[in-house]
Amino acid sequence: MFTRTVAGAIGIVAVTVMILSGCSSSGGSSGAANGSTSPPATEQLGAGTAVAASAPDHVMVVVFENEDAKNIVGGPDAPYLTSLAESGATFTNAHGETHPSQPNYLALFSGSTQGVTDDSCPQTFSGPNLAAQLQAAGQTFVGYSEDLPMAGYTGCDAGNYARRHNPWVNFPALPTSVNQPSSAMPADFSNLPTVSFLVPNVCNDMHNCGVAAGDDWARAHLSGYVSWAQQHNSLLVVTFDEDNGSSANHIATFLVGPMVTAGASDQQIDHYSLLRTLEDMYGLPPLGQAADAEPLSGIWID
Repeated sequence: MFTRTVAGAIGIVAVTVMILSGCSSSGGSSGAANGSTSPPATEQLGAGTAVAASAPDHVMVVVFENEDAKNIVGGPDAPYLTSLAESGATFTNAHGETHPSQPNYLALFSGSTQGVTDDSCPQTFSGPNLAAQLQAAGQTFVGYSEDLPMAGYTGCDAGNYARRHNPWVNFPALPTSVNQPSSAMPADFSNLPTVSFLVPNVCNDMHNCGVAAGDDWARAHLSGYVSWAQQHNSLLVVTFDEDNGSSANHIATFLVGPMVTAGASDQQIDHYSLLRTLEDMYGLPPLGQAADAEPLSGIWID
């Protein structure tokens, strides 16, 4: 078990590098602080500092859209997502960075909103990002977008696909292979990249079609991976880009996997905290504002 002291932070990187070598390669939150009602959960997790002793074999991050946290965990139209949250670690004080959508996706992927304040398209950036970090460290990344017309597609819209919800396409130095339709996800989950993002289309992400549609999509598309992950040292992260427009920007965020303790945590987190956590898992230096964010803590099983 690592500890999140200053010295322990150095230890995390060192130990993670040792783990990865053995496998032959492989703060403050900017969200508004506000009290939150804890969702149903098996226990209230404390403010402990334990983190996972080894990196997950695979992490899948799923990003939904524009719903208040209270409508997701414990919400009447989200029975499946509620059950998922109850089986994992739920963060009751999680927040988006801003409104509207696009800057939040960029924050999660690159540690910065890149100066973007709207959903305009196209955007192009040359700076560092999570995918490039993972690839440089001998790991892999793929972003899967529902209804993306083809691998490497750079258009702004196509049916229910929206580029504003796909931050990796905005970094042209990345290989086109990281930009895949969700239909390209492997049936054998052991063939998933180290870290993947899965983004539903603008109906199934709840933006256009509401919570019930997103919950049905989650049941159909996530249940198989969740069952597999529990037996294969892998992790599911479910989060949202933003809430429905409030200044608090309170979003649902929860993690499910064999390395997390079921319960609710009131640690204040945002997208930078989540990015920092992913980077810490694989011994990567934190990008941008992730460097000032506290990683998710108090939820990891020794």
